[in-house]
Amino acid sequence: MSKHFLSDTAVLLGRSLRHIARSPDTIITTAVMPIAMMLMFVYVFGGAINTGSDSYVTYLLPGILLITVASGIAYTAYRLFMDMKGGIFERFQSMPTARSSVLWAHVLTSLVANLISLAVVVLVALLMGFRSTAGVSAWLAVAGILILFTLALTWIAVIPGLTAKTMEGASAFSYPLIFLPFLSSAFVPTGTMPGPVRVFAEHQPVTSIVNAIRALFARQPVGTDIWIALAWCAGILVIAYVLAMNTYRRRIS
Repeated sequence: MSKHFLSDTAVLLGRSLRHIARSPDTIITTAVMPIAMMLMFVYVFGGAINTGSDSYVTYLLPGILLITVASGIAYTAYRLFMDMKGGIFERFQSMPTARSSVLWAHVLTSLVANLISLAVVVLVALLMGFRSTAGVSAWLAVAGILILFTLALTWIAVIPGLTAKTMEGASAFSYPLIFLPFLSSAFVPTGTMPGPVRVFAEHQPVTSIVNAIRALFARQPVGTDIWIALAWCAGILVIAYVLAMNTYRRRIS
């Protein structure tokens, strides 16, 4: 990456972050739904769900963190859609800026906003009784997985942000991603699920990511889950990045 690209991305990132700072309701909204979901499952359904864990909020939190990210990236698609409709991309093309820096600024803004939302959710979980014996290295590993997961989903969000015809269509793509943790080990052990659902739940990416984060929080051996989780995140990230960049080139050509 050239110095020109880095400086342009930094300037555009500052622009996007200023927009976030002026309207923090996007971060608040992103965190509210996962927190409400966590409250409902812990205090309403938690007593009826047997996970083999002393604390259901501790069992539940990894899945809630992934739902937080899936909720947050909808705003990335929305911001991209508004910039496309507002002619911002055309203005930047008329200036001596690196073309891909516009996309990277949106992606990095999404990363920063989602990390703030994740921190808020973890703080609420601590107030609800979440406890972890994980050391610094385990927490850094969890942060690394969540960052990689956020980047992968954000690049997916770029595609509808560039191609959607309506504002609602730009953000609606996130609904299946929010629903996916429900068909995983995020809320209940997969062994309690009926055959076909169990097979799907055990072989979709969310389950391996949730299991890896849960094991890291509990200072338990992560086994192959962490490598499967990283492989899923990296694979999705590469494919989404290639598709997003190709879509972007077609739109601005």
